[in-house]
Amino acid sequence: MRMDARKQKVLAAVIQDYILTGEPVGSRTIARRYNLGVSPATIRNEMADLEEMGLLEQPHTSAGRVPSDHGYRYYVDCLLPPASLTPEEEEYVRRRYNQKMLEIEQVLAETTRLISDMTSYAAIALGPDQGRASLEQVQVLPIQAVNKALLVAITSTGVIEHRVFTVPGNVTPADLERISRVLNARLQGWALDDLRRMVLGDIFRELAQHRNLVNLVKELLQQILSLEGGEKVYRDGTLNILNQPEFKDLDRVRGVLSLLDKDEALRRIFMAMPASGLTIRIGQENRLEGIENCSVVTISYAVEGKIKGKVGLLGPTRMQYARAISVLRCVADALSQTLEQLYR
Repeated sequence: MRMDARKQKVLAAVIQDYILTGEPVGSRTIARRYNLGVSPATIRNEMADLEEMGLLEQPHTSAGRVPSDHGYRYYVDCLLPPASLTPEEEEYVRRRYNQKMLEIEQVLAETTRLISDMTSYAAIALGPDQGRASLEQVQVLPIQAVNKALLVAITSTGVIEHRVFTVPGNVTPADLERISRVLNARLQGWALDDLRRMVLGDIFRELAQHRNLVNLVKELLQQILSLEGGEKVYRDGTLNILNQPEFKDLDRVRGVLSLLDKDEALRRIFMAMPASGLTIRIGQENRLEGIENCSVVTISYAVEGKIKGKVGLLGPTRMQYARAISVLRCVADALSQTLEQLYR
């Protein structure tokens, strides 16, 4: 779409003002706040042309204009001013990742908290695809509580999962140690995709005397390793959506919150994005019901040059896009560096 410089300036001013205030923008407001060098009447004519072009909308006859999804798209693609974090903010990101974190899950949970804190939008992270991972270690450990044990599983992607469960009263610490040895001997190195297809019962014959306990361990392993497949979803700041004026309507916010609560829906949103790089989907470009009035920004993270997953944020179309992009780029770089250290 070709547009002369004056229309570009008017469109950018309208969008920037609407992002800041959330209120429809009139020509007098633009003339007063932005030094465009033209009269309110000229600005009003330009805004009318931009509306005919589908870039602005007029919610009410007497109201000012607001950007359309197409207007935001043109702004993001052609008019977005360059932005970067301040040196102090970049140092803040580095400090957040300098905490002692030994598990990839801790790192990704901290990532969503960080993105949410810095943008005030809902933050989402997609972990490495567990289907391509393998099982590195399984431990069944006694704990102090009576008839309790801890099951720990570690994958090649650095994911560490654990569950506490009840064991029969006749099971001793020596029994748990033997179970750990058998599990590791039989399962270690198996790809999780293959573990899904194999009949786990066939490999537990050595532990027939503890059949009830082994069946329980099998069930826990299936939960713990997400053998149903797919990347693990992390989220933070979901309720930030309630602070946006666009979502004061109960029906509108209910749809967004419902979607943010569903792992599979979030996976579909993220997997619809290109595998690498930064992607922005605005309003109706998001095909899932419930987020038609939202924008989703995602960026990939990598370890040793190989894409491992994505992080991103979800907020209103009236989003501070330059800020969102600069935060995600900085966080993705720091996340990739942190994970490279964990994967060594």
